[in-house]
Amino acid sequence: MSSYKNKIDISKLPSHIAIIMDGNGRWAKEQGHDRFFGHQAGVTSVREITETAAEIGIKFLTLYTFSTENWRRPQAEVDALMELLVDTIERETPVLHKNNIRLMMIGDLDRLPENAKQKMLRCMAQTSNNSGLSLVLALSYSSRWEIINAVKNICKEVESNKLTSEEITETLISDFLTTKSIPDPDLLIRTSGEERISNFLLWQIAYSELYFTQTHWPAFRAESLYEAIYDFQQRERRFGK
Repeated sequence: MSSYKNKIDISKLPSHIAIIMDGNGRWAKEQGHDRFFGHQAGVTSVREITETAAEIGIKFLTLYTFSTENWRRPQAEVDALMELLVDTIERETPVLHKNNIRLMMIGDLDRLPENAKQKMLRCMAQTSNNSGLSLVLALSYSSRWEIINAVKNICKEVESNKLTSEEITETLISDFLTTKSIPDPDLLIRTSGEERISNFLLWQIAYSELYFTQTHWPAFRAESLYEAIYDFQQRERRFGK
């Protein structure tokens, strides 16, 4: 069977792919296990998709890892997720560094447990000079939080006479978002059959191509990513023109 990898045009890759990793719990239930089993299996997909993206030359990969709404889950699940996240990031950082992958994070990191936050900041520092794929983890993130935070900071600049209201432009607003140094996604993928954005990168995906797949995240692997990229390359992007 021919792989979608052979069909994609390497010269026309999306520069930035963002993924809403959905379906861990449903996948686990189908396997007869609890939700946490699904989260653990999802880590394998993160590893494979990151390696695949780096291998073919994607510049930015943003993964919706933990939303601000996820804090509302049962405390036991939140604690287990935090421990899994921190342990995985610490364990994978040497591999990321070896493969020239830069680790970045966006979101309200101050809401993270202090120990977890400090470990993650150390991992980012260790890979900060890498020049290959930038792996962006959206942690304690929601787009509405991000936009509100940007508005508040812009208001402070206006109030202190460092900025006038006439100077507020799309570019300026983008510069006050947590994604300031990251280009807008070309392609947004959501797994597990849900067709909604769920408060993710609302400002940044204004002209992104959206791709929805029935595949649950733990089953989303390299071939799934190739297929999504191939689908993306069949589309005509006009940006409203």
